[in-house]
Amino acid sequence: MAEQRTKVLVVEDDGDTAGFFRTVLERRGGMDVTVCGDAVSALAEVARQTPDVILTDIQMPGMSGLELLGELRAQAPGVPVAVMTAFASVDYAVEALRRDADEFLVKPVTAAQLLEKVTGLAAEARRRRDAAGARDVVLAIGAHPDDVEIGVGATLASHRAAGDAVVILTLSGGAVGGDADVRRHEALAAAGVIGARLYLHDFEDTRMDPANGLITVIEDTVRDVQPTVVYTHSSHDRHQDHRAVHEATMVATRRVAALACFQSPSSTIDYRPSRFVPVDGYVETKLQMLAAFASQAHRDYMAPDAVRATARYWSRFGTGTYAEPLETVRAAAMLSGLAATTSTAGIAAAATLPEQAAAGEGTA
Repeated sequence: MAEQRTKVLVVEDDGDTAGFFRTVLERRGGMDVTVCGDAVSALAEVARQTPDVILTDIQMPGMSGLELLGELRAQAPGVPVAVMTAFASVDYAVEALRRDADEFLVKPVTAAQLLEKVTGLAAEARRRRDAAGARDVVLAIGAHPDDVEIGVGATLASHRAAGDAVVILTLSGGAVGGDADVRRHEALAAAGVIGARLYLHDFEDTRMDPANGLITVIEDTVRDVQPTVVYTHSSHDRHQDHRAVHEATMVATRRVAALACFQSPSSTIDYRPSRFVPVDGYVETKLQMLAAFASQAHRDYMAPDAVRATARYWSRFGTGTYAEPLETVRAAAMLSGLAATTSTAGIAAAATLPEQAAAGEGTA
């Protein structure tokens, strides 16, 4: 299998310099390069897809490269960052090192210098990943903004706490339930609470169809992020979009070893979970994620007491004080992770449905 190409994010507001970096790294280094002209765009890109190496200028409009460095250490821990400036100031260098920069470069940077530094940083990124050990890559797929957070928000928080990568794929802007632009910004804020990457798409709300592009988009995401665990909607749901996303996910994630379905407020009585993820310590984080969706605060199921009560109810079938329920479709990776206790977070440590509970109701 061909070696995966190094992904580099260049944050540079000067078009000529950015073009030079892109040309050298792509043509001579065989790397995939994304260019952002400001820090805010760079943070949005990192939320969407974590690069292997980041190069950032210091002098930029708005947030400086040094301020960006601080944000990156929180949002993308472990990713090597090189800061660059045209001013060879000792103060800049000291401040960059104080903020934990991996390299400090003075422009103009030659092509040879650039390739040497980025190649070295990419090797360091691989070393850090190897040292961290094998982690799960979790993909949570929802039809609308807030679907995933309602269903498995606490479980995703537990994955992140265990060091797993979390990607949220939201397939519409949720225009029927409010202003799509507002809801998109809310979704980004919610993902930022746990440092998850967010993929947002524009399928028409209430008109989703597995055969009309849904399967292809999910397949593309799976190819990009290579998940080991997938969460999505259940087929036991009154909402047509939720059922459509479930059907598309069943096809698009057919080669992913672990797949489970979460409960939504529109789940039917036929929703029958077989695993209960203990989420003690993560319910408040889930509530922070849900609080980002201020435009949906009027909905009963978003109320903190309802969220806590639901998690408290499901814990009766598992362990701990709070739990999130899952219908297990495939559990190969989940079962193999049981011996590793918390290393696979959430479902790896989840309790199995007692036989006497299997005949009970499936909704809280």
